[in-house]
Amino acid sequence: MVQQIRSNQPQYVCMIPIESLTGNQEEEIMTFGVSQHKVKRKAEQLLASTYGCNSAQVQELMLLAKIELITPWCTPTQPTQDELGSSN
Repeated sequence: MVQQIRSNQPQYVCMIPIESLTGNQEEEIMTFGVSQHKVKRKAEQLLASTYGCNSAQVQELMLLAKIELITPWCTPTQPTQDELGSSN
């Protein structure tokens, strides 16, 4: 699913390594949302619904979670006059 980042609101990502569930060292899940609380909640729900984790497993995996603000990296910016080129 593709989600458009809006420049007027924050966007967070929650990344959780799930090697203990899949055996694949490089596998992780990612959830996106407009607050740290929402991405954490989505991740917890995903672990329970998709991977069948119980609450203890979810809590253990959430200790490994990284939540980061990604809006500055993903929002489009208006080009500067230099980038547009001078029309003089």
